[in-house]
Amino acid sequence: MTVDVLRRPASAERQARVAVAVLFFTNGALFANLLPRYPQIKADLGIGNAAYGLAVAAFPAGAIAAGLAAGVAIRRLGSARAAVAGTLLTGAGILVAGLADSVVLFAAALFLAGAMDAVTDVAQNAHGLRVQRRYGRSIINSFHAIWSIGAVAGGSMAAAAIALDLPRGQHLAISAVVFAVAACVALRFCLPGPDVEPTSETESASGVEPVSGTDGASGTDAAVASDGDGRGARQAKRPAAARRTAYVLAALVLIATAGTLVEDAGSSWAALYLSDSLSASVTLAASGYIALVGAQFIGRSIGDRLVDRFGQRTVARTGGLIVVVGMGLALAVPTVPGTILGFAAAGLGVATLVPAAMHEADELPGLKPGSGLAIVSWLMRLGFLLSPPVVGLVADSASLRAGLLVVPLAGLLVLLSAGVLQSRRR
Repeated sequence: MTVDVLRRPASAERQARVAVAVLFFTNGALFANLLPRYPQIKADLGIGNAAYGLAVAAFPAGAIAAGLAAGVAIRRLGSARAAVAGTLLTGAGILVAGLADSVVLFAAALFLAGAMDAVTDVAQNAHGLRVQRRYGRSIINSFHAIWSIGAVAGGSMAAAAIALDLPRGQHLAISAVVFAVAACVALRFCLPGPDVEPTSETESASGVEPVSGTDGASGTDAAVASDGDGRGARQAKRPAAARRTAYVLAALVLIATAGTLVEDAGSSWAALYLSDSLSASVTLAASGYIALVGAQFIGRSIGDRLVDRFGQRTVARTGGLIVVVGMGLALAVPTVPGTILGFAAAGLGVATLVPAAMHEADELPGLKPGSGLAIVSWLMRLGFLLSPPVVGLVADSASLRAGLLVVPLAGLLVLLSAGVLQSRRR
């Protein structure tokens, strides 16, 4: 194990890291090109906040519907090919959504885009974690930082297209083609071979015995454990260990969901809140989401170092506090500059939450390789599914400002759930 940690990554592994970074970049940029167009699409379709919230919820609904199919796609195509195929189809769905002339077509296109985005998300994280194991140290936060760069780039592209009065169809077609080409080029430099790798090294390094079966145990160990008092002790430990694993997994889902709730508030509602409630210009209204993902990028860029020094638990709790205070003040005293800063604080606060939850879930004992990652990736999308209609209903009955209270509430949820995270990196 020491040799793997200290050795320099080979050229193929460095190229694979860059390739995965490109996949994360394109994934962030594609959807971000559509988000600043939401106010125009809502106005063209002539729908209210509740109907709009239900329509945009089609994206996470598609992700949930296809989330578990991501594992099948990865096993059949490989994680890299599955990620690229999902990217191509996500771009196509986003293009159709931008051109939709009815609410039904808009929602159907978002459903397709969300389903393919789910495949891309799980596949690129699986390949990124595979590269991370080759490196022997944490690099997953850097991939998510690149995703944030892609989101900023995509949002900036959309803002520029709006400022230049470029039609939505042309703008989104250019975006789809450019990022499709980038993903296809990246595929050539991803790691070859099967995705399933031996887990005995990981298990021995973590010092945790598997919960079920004899996974990770040698034949001799299994025989000893099955005889006499050893068998009874092993059977007694299994239920407790299984309950502990289930509890930790549920808490990790809550942490990841809190992160997605904040991201969705920025993607679905920031532009609308700034333009409709605070009378900001269309171009300036795009700054809310850009500020969120820009600050998220900063947080993820320094995330690995902060986690190594202070531990995931402290970093997550500090982030949750930043979300509660930053967005809470922005909603309490609503101004355009203050709201943009509030979304920035929210993005900074949740920067490491999803990578932390995925990393912890991928190392949970008693689960098959990749199962924890797939479960968290799938269930955390409930935040994307539930947030838009809930915020929309509150906005129609009270105000969008009241609906956005979901952001500081998500920060509070992190403060309450972060105890399951590691106090120091393993």
